[in-house]
Amino acid sequence: MRHLMSPLDLSVEELDNLLDLAHDIERDPKKYAHACDGLKLATCFYEPSTRTRLSFESAMLNLGGSVLGFASADSSSAAKGESVSDTIRVISCYADICAMRHPKEGAALVASQKSGIPVINAGDGGHQHPTQTLTDLLTIRSLKGQLHDMTIGLCGDLKFGRTVHSLINALIRYPGIRFVLISPPELRIPDYIREDVLRRNNIPFEEVKRLDDAIPSLDILYMTRVQRERFFNEEDYVRLKDFYILDKKKMALAKEDMYVLHPLPRVNEIAVEVDDDPRAAYFKQVQYGVYVRMALILTLLKWR
Repeated sequence: MRHLMSPLDLSVEELDNLLDLAHDIERDPKKYAHACDGLKLATCFYEPSTRTRLSFESAMLNLGGSVLGFASADSSSAAKGESVSDTIRVISCYADICAMRHPKEGAALVASQKSGIPVINAGDGGHQHPTQTLTDLLTIRSLKGQLHDMTIGLCGDLKFGRTVHSLINALIRYPGIRFVLISPPELRIPDYIREDVLRRNNIPFEEVKRLDDAIPSLDILYMTRVQRERFFNEEDYVRLKDFYILDKKKMALAKEDMYVLHPLPRVNEIAVEVDDDPRAAYFKQVQYGVYVRMALILTLLKWR
């Protein structure tokens, strides 16, 4: 039985096979409409989510399966003090596979160690968000035709952004990847990513403060919101929340084939006027998320 806690749980070959399967699902979804008949997905979400939870549910329903679960800790026995370990043992009696979102780093890993069914980490605190990373990789590969020899700009909250941390870990395994890390000093990439991931693997990168200076060289711009829920005080959040705003003026500085991604939800960091730009790919990204989660569910159930 396999679980997915991090993008690194999949080898590059396994990852490429998963993306190939997602592409085939996109091309011919009817072929997979009954692949999970009679099977159940449990969505155990201890913190709010729109895209991740609904895309998992949509993915399982598209495969012919059914869904059960909860959308917040308050609507589960966690409100009574039940541990994650006990919860997953109970869920294992009801479902065939589980997607778990939790505000504490490592919660999904703890669940996987006690689970009788495959567990997918659907986001654990500021640590990892592997299925968003799979979505990002599928989006980039579909739009650019490759996952190598590109300059990737990561902009915004690079300190707490689990999507950024997961994406860096995944992309460094492909040749010719270069990063431009765009953030205010307070939200720079954590030291363990800078030193243990980028420098240790000799990945070229630079850290800059101004988006305008970085955008002309980018093949992909990955925007992130400043996450209110990760801040310890409101004053710091208010000071930093509008530090970057991508608008038409900034897009005019970019290459004609530079695509903009965003894990969503957005707040103010991408102006609505950018939505009509053909390079704005963040809503396509949402659809790719359904395909890649369908592929992941199928893959993990096959490995069970």
